[in-house]
Amino acid sequence: MWVPNLPVTIISAVAASAGALCIFKDMYGGPPYDRAVRADNLTVVVTGANSGIGREAAWEFAWRGAKVFMACRDMTRCESVRRDMVLETGNKYVYCRPCDLASTASIRQFVQRFKSEEPHLHVLVNNAAVMETPKGVTKDGFETQLGVNHMGHFLLTNLLLDTIKASAPSRVVVVTCDTHRRGAIQTADLNLDNKYEPAAAYAQSKLANLLFARELGRRMLGTGVSVAAVDPGFTDTNITRHLAMMKSITRFLVYPIFWPVMKTAKIGSQVIVHAALDPSVADSAGDYYVDMKKAEPSKEAKDFETAFWLWRVSSKWTRLEEHGPAVRAAA
Repeated sequence: MWVPNLPVTIISAVAASAGALCIFKDMYGGPPYDRAVRADNLTVVVTGANSGIGREAAWEFAWRGAKVFMACRDMTRCESVRRDMVLETGNKYVYCRPCDLASTASIRQFVQRFKSEEPHLHVLVNNAAVMETPKGVTKDGFETQLGVNHMGHFLLTNLLLDTIKASAPSRVVVVTCDTHRRGAIQTADLNLDNKYEPAAAYAQSKLANLLFARELGRRMLGTGVSVAAVDPGFTDTNITRHLAMMKSITRFLVYPIFWPVMKTAKIGSQVIVHAALDPSVADSAGDYYVDMKKAEPSKEAKDFETAFWLWRVSSKWTRLEEHGPAVRAAA
């Protein structure tokens, strides 16, 4: 039977379905953080600030009036994002600084330059990460995911800790994710030299993020430094670029299925902004936040003995003991 205007009907149905999916996606993603909260007179460092949730968080801080330092490996991409950020927000106090978290030498150079330029650091956001990379090591011989996601941020935070404490009230925000629940700290083979599996290595690094945040929070009690671990949730960013699925035709079949329930990077970044600025997080001592609400991490993430063990090993591996004042500040 002939149906009049069938193409128009089909197009309308598709458009309506697409609109409904977009509305569902926005509702599922959750609300943005309070737009009225300002960050004037705050100095903020965000690692991995040229893409994904790091970029969106840096943009939010700039829009709210903070002085923002984008700590990135790729200066070309960083500068491109910085220019757009300055033009859109009208905040000229946004800077690109080289910081390769896969190199302890680069991290130390970043810290040395930052301290020569800035007397204060009110918010440090440890955001940069890699996910399920092929087997490999950083410039210092750390397994890539452990090295970038944990060791690099461990060293960066400790070397900046004297400035962070002197700037109190101040905050350290550590980005982790729900994958930490599948993680285990391989105390007998932390660098995964004997057995490497990309997903397990990523889960270990995310658990290490939480253990670091909790141990740092314990050490910062009474100093005026808040420490929070945050989970941006299932967010659409390029961190998945190393996944086998994303390198094959399967991507075009699977991605549309998950797209409706994936947060945008802007919405995913809101948990970072909340942890950095909200008064309710001012006394956090390594607490875990999901969708801007305090949540319970895994049992392994609350193991203080493992957290202390990881701290000591991380200190030795990154040769933190060579920087006495920073170590004493963290003790």
